[in-house]
Amino acid sequence: MSSLKKKLRNGFTLLFLSVFAICGTLNAQSVKHQAIKYQNLLALVDAFYVDTVNVEKLTEDAIVKVLAELDPHSIYISKDEIKEMNEALQGSFSGIGIQFNLLRDTLMVVATIPGGPSEKVGLRAGDRIIEIDNENVAAIGMKNTDVHKRLRGEKGTIVNLKVKRKKEKELLEFVITRDKIPIHSLDAAYMINKQIGYMKLNRFALTTSDEFLEALSKLKAQKMKDLILDLRGNGGGFMTAAIEMVDQFMDAEKLIVYTKGLSTPRRENISTQKGIFKEGRIVILLDEGSASASEIVSGAVQDWDRGVIIGRRTFGKGLVQRQFPLSDGSMIRLTTAHYYTPTGRCIQKPYENGLEDYHLDILKRYKSGEMINADSIHFPDSLKYNTLVNKRTVYGGGGIMPDIFVPIDTTANYKYFNLLVRKNVIYPYVVNYMDKNLESLRKKYPKFDSFSKNFEVSDEMMKEIVALGEKEGIEKNEEDYNAVVDDIKLHVKALLARDLWESAEYYKIVNSENEFVQKAIEVLKNPKLYDTELISE
Repeated sequence: MSSLKKKLRNGFTLLFLSVFAICGTLNAQSVKHQAIKYQNLLALVDAFYVDTVNVEKLTEDAIVKVLAELDPHSIYISKDEIKEMNEALQGSFSGIGIQFNLLRDTLMVVATIPGGPSEKVGLRAGDRIIEIDNENVAAIGMKNTDVHKRLRGEKGTIVNLKVKRKKEKELLEFVITRDKIPIHSLDAAYMINKQIGYMKLNRFALTTSDEFLEALSKLKAQKMKDLILDLRGNGGGFMTAAIEMVDQFMDAEKLIVYTKGLSTPRRENISTQKGIFKEGRIVILLDEGSASASEIVSGAVQDWDRGVIIGRRTFGKGLVQRQFPLSDGSMIRLTTAHYYTPTGRCIQKPYENGLEDYHLDILKRYKSGEMINADSIHFPDSLKYNTLVNKRTVYGGGGIMPDIFVPIDTTANYKYFNLLVRKNVIYPYVVNYMDKNLESLRKKYPKFDSFSKNFEVSDEMMKEIVALGEKEGIEKNEEDYNAVVDDIKLHVKALLARDLWESAEYYKIVNSENEFVQKAIEVLKNPKLYDTELISE
């Protein structure tokens, strides 16, 4: 028997036994017949095909195509991809604890993680890493993945760095012991004023519940009465993290979400008595990038008339996946159920027309005018539901519809700004500016409030940014420039604030001009307006 046939037989036996155990005798027999058919196909290819065949790739491609026929979220994950995926969702990895940027082919430290290995040995923001373990890494065309391979590794292992630091003639040497590094899902949590708190979450990971509860407790200790929860662009993650978040907002014995599938009986998730923010007013910010766990949170809050939803229609992912490991270390993430909001809404958007049509949905929304005018959205009566307290009309079948709509800004031409960002002009300028002015900035603005009120991005700074853009082939058109100059200044100021302090300060600057956040503040400052949004039509 050829090695290919042995691999096929062993692989299919293991896979079949797993499926048999899950599906039971009747379905397993059908699966067995189809598996044998595919096994025979590969055996024929091995025996008679004109060229050498990579059986592993052939099988992986077949699995990918089979899953693609089911739904957009059932996927095959290779052994190599699993580690990176798990790091993002588990909320940690082992490394040296830096945020970095590849600036003009040089690896530069943007920040060190507080309490992390690099901070402990004295590595600083602005340091340029020249060598890693005696290997030159400057000007060799590295990518982010190359940096990760060199700096990440097993906890307790050693990394030797040689670093160029401004005003130091010689390279500095650092010996750093790798350790567990958190990947935070909470980007920012701060008080906007004496009453309103703000929180921004980028994902729902294993650590999200702890991060959220800690931040919520700190904001409450600062006398927070109202909360703005920013889930824009949050593509989701673990359902349990979403359930535990909603639990903080609800009285006991409230249905948060339930799941149900052909082979999965209905399972309800009910709120407990441990919520610490059951009375305060809530505004949730959403957009077309908010999906899955973000939709579970907003759907429960909306269905129970617990808060006001502001933004645009969410992505529309109402499917639940379960992970099944395969014998070679790879994994299948298979859709096993739909989830439903407390009113019974399934907010999964249609996918019957195939993957391409599914992934073009957001573009279609833009072309249809939905991003500009909420009246462009039409739902059939069959998708109408009533909220559980005030009996307001809400909709299923394709995302969470906001209570207050915020359109995309089509009045300004962002072409020039977008080119500066895409060609990486603005951030290198900020880094260079920090290099030259760090000491004077810290001396002049010892506290963020002073920086926020008094620092201005000067016209001279803008001239330098324009000149850098021209070097990258971005010509300044006066009309395009004037349309976005204030946005560029705000972005530069926010980046400087982040590098001087933390990411929360970035959001404090940006949110001062953000339409979503300002609308949320307006609603929360006006109790009558807030209550009106929660009253039945």
